[in-house]
Amino acid sequence: MNRPAASPPPSDVSAAVGLWGVAGLLAWIVVCHFWPEIVAALGWPGAPGRLSGPYAALAGLVATAVPMVVVSLVRDKVHRRPSTGIDWDKPRPVSAILDISITKLAGLWATWAIIAGFYCLCRWYWDGPYLLAMDVLATVAVPLFVASVPYVIWLDRVLVNPRDGAWHFGAFLIGREPFDPQQAWHHARVWAVKGFFTAFMISIVPSGFGILVENDWRPVLQDPARFAAMLMTAMFVLDAQIGTVGYIMTLKPLDAQIRSANPFLAGWLAALLCYPPFQVMQGNGPLFYGTNTREWSYWLAGHEVLLWGWAIILVVLAGIYAWATVAFGLRFSNLSYRGVLTNGPYRFTKHPAYLAKNTFWWLETLPFLVVSGSMTDMVRNTFFLACVSGIYFWRAKTEEAHLRAEDPKYRAYADWMAQHGLVTRLLHRAGQAIRARREVLQPAE
Repeated sequence: MNRPAASPPPSDVSAAVGLWGVAGLLAWIVVCHFWPEIVAALGWPGAPGRLSGPYAALAGLVATAVPMVVVSLVRDKVHRRPSTGIDWDKPRPVSAILDISITKLAGLWATWAIIAGFYCLCRWYWDGPYLLAMDVLATVAVPLFVASVPYVIWLDRVLVNPRDGAWHFGAFLIGREPFDPQQAWHHARVWAVKGFFTAFMISIVPSGFGILVENDWRPVLQDPARFAAMLMTAMFVLDAQIGTVGYIMTLKPLDAQIRSANPFLAGWLAALLCYPPFQVMQGNGPLFYGTNTREWSYWLAGHEVLLWGWAIILVVLAGIYAWATVAFGLRFSNLSYRGVLTNGPYRFTKHPAYLAKNTFWWLETLPFLVVSGSMTDMVRNTFFLACVSGIYFWRAKTEEAHLRAEDPKYRAYADWMAQHGLVTRLLHRAGQAIRARREVLQPAE
């Protein structure tokens, strides 16, 4: 039976998962903000401040993850999906899979050792916010090493095919059994994603969280710039917290495993250009677009109605950006395929985060306005921000190529979006019109 054209394919992640994660995080933020009042109300001794430190921010990851895990297992029953690769009803005896598990553990531990060596050799992990990430990862290294043994043995008993990428990499290292190089490379790409981005995400979690908790919330409604700044910070905190949970919770029993990492070099290049230390649009980067600029509130000062209108637009854009991450629930990560999303903002456009983020940058920075009055600065800033938007367009195309190759469901979703997506339909029709015009003009050339 064919699905009606008016409906997209069902989403692999329910909207409830991310929303419960948001609820858990917001509850924790409220507790951290009002901690002095809570302590006073309970009559506890001492005069504590607000819980705005890095470890309170990291505790927010737990507050975010636990509700999402519970909803995924209890409500959505994701552990029963065939896509997990698990058959809970046919567990094998430990003796039947022990050799497989040992080989897999060898591959897994060697992978972790390589990632640790990468952290050791790359200088950007030695200072700044990355120091927190290194401290966290060093702290959990031994517990993860110990816990991996019972976890791998337990999971291998119920996996339909326990010889996954980690096993093939382990078989390559041990040299006793034939292995598939493609599976080993797949394993390497998956852990390259986790190793690079997990450290980055942990490093950015505390900053926005601390600002949000520490600031006084009462005056924000009196100043449009402060109102926008506070709510935009809240949106970016949601994005960072849920995104970090996504990188951590890549577990098959949650159907949140990375099914494949982007195999295209262009995809990796486009993504890495947007993150330190390869980031090209911040600080001294070649595409820095903020030379002699001021924020939007500077240029709109004195125009109260316009200030409030602009603030609301920026908050909405930040909200769409955060919503695009929240919709992933436990499955957010760059350069990876972990199922197909067709609900939330992904019902309107295939790339809501990129669209909202880039529009936000243009409206927040206004690169064509500079305090120096220099036409050179105006042209440079505008051109460089256009280049940044071009990189995100490139990222979007490489991601689509990856997902189209992996899942016919994504191809069906993309086809549906071309006909019904609010934003994608307009872009698709504009592209068709341009191609048609080129075909008409071609003979004349």
